[in-house]
Amino acid sequence: MTELRRRGEAPTRRPAEFTPELLSKIEWRRRAAAEPFRGVATSAGVRQGLFPLRGTGLDVDGVRQAALDYLAALNPVQLAQARFEMDDVTWRHWANGARYFLRHGLCLEDLDENQRDKALAVVRASLSTHGYTQVVDLMHLNLTIGELRGEEHLLNEWLYWFSVYGSPEEGGPWGWQLDGHHVCVNAVVVGDQMTLTPTFLGAEPVVAESGRYAGTTAFRREEAVGQRLFTCLTSEQRSGALIAAELPPELFTGAFRDNFELDYAGLPLGELTDSQRVIAADLLGLYVNRAREDHARLRMDEVLAHEAETYFAWAGEPDGVFYYRLHSPVILIEFEHMAGVMYANDHPTRRHIHTVVRTPNGNDYGIDLLRRHHEQFHREESK
Repeated sequence: MTELRRRGEAPTRRPAEFTPELLSKIEWRRRAAAEPFRGVATSAGVRQGLFPLRGTGLDVDGVRQAALDYLAALNPVQLAQARFEMDDVTWRHWANGARYFLRHGLCLEDLDENQRDKALAVVRASLSTHGYTQVVDLMHLNLTIGELRGEEHLLNEWLYWFSVYGSPEEGGPWGWQLDGHHVCVNAVVVGDQMTLTPTFLGAEPVVAESGRYAGTTAFRREEAVGQRLFTCLTSEQRSGALIAAELPPELFTGAFRDNFELDYAGLPLGELTDSQRVIAADLLGLYVNRAREDHARLRMDEVLAHEAETYFAWAGEPDGVFYYRLHSPVILIEFEHMAGVMYANDHPTRRHIHTVVRTPNGNDYGIDLLRRHHEQFHREESK
């Protein structure tokens, strides 16, 4: 068993003391979230015209009704804390850490069982069975690390904050956010289109060997299929995919990096054989198919339409620890084995994994769709 860090060495809950170093970090996050949103893009700038506002014919009434049922279960004091305007800066305050500054909305731990069930029903209605199960498993693994550390009051399955944005009752754009340690999901509904990025999911540990949720595992497929894709490449293809021997210190496009500049690197999927492309599509699907099945099919069509412009990048060793990235004009996926935070290992291991999914070129948080919606339906109001 890997040694755990002693209490006080791992960052959990609200810090007892806001040191100058910590205050500087919080201020940096506030400034990053307050920057005018551009979106993740290459050094060539934001590519326009990728996300048209259109009718899809997909049903979003079930998601909207779940949100209305949740809001109806709250009292007036809770409602005042649970809801935000569509353009509120707190959208961009999500963070995967276990420290709880800059949190907003209502904490699931503070809700009664009925209210909590209704909040989770919004998440369930938006995601596939695969996606919802993965989110819940990661919340369970948060309790696992709390049990191992004897800190269930600081690390448990309900220390997640849920927020509703916009007005689902009025039929206009709206959304929700679930935010906490290793689970940060942002969902925006514009018309009958839905965007589910940024989504950050992680776990430490990735396997519960004991405790209430013993047997729970996470990211086995994301790890195995990514490894399989790299190992099935020819030596020449591997040279093209390899971007570094060492893993980066962290994901490039994690929290507070909404405007990060990242150029394409690695091997274009257009250079894969037919059998290799099947594996690449399987890997893409593990992330895209977190969305509800009908929305995931539409999203996968959008992603595969840019297959020739999609790059697979790799760092590390396939039999050890590694990082990989799938990057196109319409999707950015990162996976990485991380050093310990709760565990006392300062080098990456397979016990700690981070993943993030972004929609580059301005459509994280559905912002490009929202811009087009405003131009089409509210132009006169802004004059």
